[in-house]
Amino acid sequence: MKKVVVGLSGGVDSSVAAAILHNQGYDVIGLTLWLMKGKGQCCSEGMIDAAQICEQLGLPHEIVDIRDVFQTEIIDFVVTGYSAGITPLPCSQCNKTVKFGPMVKYAREKLECDRIATGHYAQIRYDDTSGRYQLLRAVDRNKDQSYFLYDLSQDLLAASIFPLGELNKTDTRRMAAEYNLKTADKPESQDLCLVESNGSMRAFLDKYLAPKPGDIVDTTGKILGQHDGVHHYTIGQRKGLGIAAPEALYVIELDAANNRVVVGERTKGTEAECTVNRVNWVSIAEPATPIRAEVQIRYRSQPVPVTVIPCEDSRVRLVFDEPQFSITPGQAAVWYEGDKVLGGGIIEQF
Repeated sequence: MKKVVVGLSGGVDSSVAAAILHNQGYDVIGLTLWLMKGKGQCCSEGMIDAAQICEQLGLPHEIVDIRDVFQTEIIDFVVTGYSAGITPLPCSQCNKTVKFGPMVKYAREKLECDRIATGHYAQIRYDDTSGRYQLLRAVDRNKDQSYFLYDLSQDLLAASIFPLGELNKTDTRRMAAEYNLKTADKPESQDLCLVESNGSMRAFLDKYLAPKPGDIVDTTGKILGQHDGVHHYTIGQRKGLGIAAPEALYVIELDAANNRVVVGERTKGTEAECTVNRVNWVSIAEPATPIRAEVQIRYRSQPVPVTVIPCEDSRVRLVFDEPQFSITPGQAAVWYEGDKVLGGGIIEQF
């Protein structure tokens, strides 16, 4: 019998992934990662729901305490980033270093199993010509999570199964009801686990970063108002600035060194290109020459045409066909060929 370890968060997606594989004849072991204390989908309530799903399906259930890893790799990472004036993307970091990596390691070393599965909406296929595992968008484009998975290595992709990749969310809910799963009607998670467990990103950051008042200025340096910390702002932000102006103003720079938030009209916040570091080439090997692709610079942003120019030190330069608004240091840029993820990395500060 084929053995697979299924990551169970206690949500409907991972529950259905486990049920699908169980019904396909896999020897399924449920695995829940204890990430942090407190209320939230991935923590205390999630662990209880995951345990109940395993009991319902007749599956063994393991809980692994990796709170120390989560503290270092995610909480410290996020706090350090915001304090430096960038907007970190914890989800892609978490997938590689906290979830998939530790899950595969635990499965291999403790459970004598080479495969893991999750409830992510994405697809994996093996390409005989290139000898690489390819990452593709999910069938349900509204739920597609390939953007957050760009940093997975070939080894992790080879070990992973995404049972929901060819399903729509409505199919997942329907199957959960058919399997009579406890989580069938569980509400959808709407935010990062850090946000859900603290109420807001501001509340989370306020636990770790003290207020640091400074100036809100325009592009000429004129003081327009005051802020209580650059970590409360992000590039492209328009609401909540607390200043009056005849035209709409947006955050176009976070100057952490001088403790200033720089605002301006929308046209001031566009860039024709940017540099991306910590690049991971996914479905193709790193090219020796520039390639054409479509890139997303945020999870919900529309893909736009771009030229990807490989540089040294795991970097690329992205040259957009048309200047883009709200290019945010710390966020991921992920480039595609159709539904295929070619690569991705983290946008550098300008």
